[in-house]
Amino acid sequence: MSDLERQIKQQIITAIDQDKLVLPTLPEVALKVRSVAEDPESTIAHIVAVLGNDAAITARIIKVCNSPLLRGSREISNLNMAVSRLGMQYTANLATALAMEQMFQATTEMIDVRMREIWRTSTEIAGICHVLANHFTKLKPDQATLAGLIHKIGALPILTFIEEHEIRINAVQLDNLIDNLHPPIGGYILRKWDFAPELRMVPKEHSNYTRNVPTADYADLVMVAKLQSTMGTDQMDTSLDWTTVTAFERLGLDPQVDMGESEDLSAEMAAAMALLNS
Repeated sequence: MSDLERQIKQQIITAIDQDKLVLPTLPEVALKVRSVAEDPESTIAHIVAVLGNDAAITARIIKVCNSPLLRGSREISNLNMAVSRLGMQYTANLATALAMEQMFQATTEMIDVRMREIWRTSTEIAGICHVLANHFTKLKPDQATLAGLIHKIGALPILTFIEEHEIRINAVQLDNLIDNLHPPIGGYILRKWDFAPELRMVPKEHSNYTRNVPTADYADLVMVAKLQSTMGTDQMDTSLDWTTVTAFERLGLDPQVDMGESEDLSAEMAAAMALLNS
């Protein structure tokens, strides 16, 4: 780590300690719909009332319901039908995922490009997580999708800090800084957002390749999804022996098999990724 990186890291840590680091906040519609879904007294009508005020998310939820991934025998034509098919919690998680995209934007070009790249990569990993959860675990696909989207959420306040303080830093230094700091910051953000404990651990644990847990969890899904997304690309970490990655065994997957080569799984992953892109 260069002197500049150490200096910026210390500035960010100090900002966290003094509660001065600007953390991302969930869009209002996501906050409201999550609150409604967690209220045992809520009904489908309550969810519909909240989401009905956001025409863009309403349209995308209906589109999701009619997508190849979730399509049923009957076409969904309105939000009430969509929530009835998905269920309240699934709808809340989907709305949260769809609303999150607007957080990944900045005013300066370098930071904006990096934020959009993080979002693009996160949606790819989220799509793979959805398929892994559906086929290889008893975990919830909607939660798995969220896990993929939030695994690098800690990068956002780092990028915002760089932008607001007009810090001159090159791409390599920025990547090193993000890799070093995003896991603990991500966990901190998710605690602030009151996400479930099994999701709060994802930013830190998804890179712990030798972790030992009894059954596959959302961190395992993100770990394998992230590795699979780099398979056969120049981003693949050739120094890592995938056979030592314990998550593959818990998921019942061969670490040497590219899931993207499976025609059925590949199509399903593509469909899952498409759900999160406008």
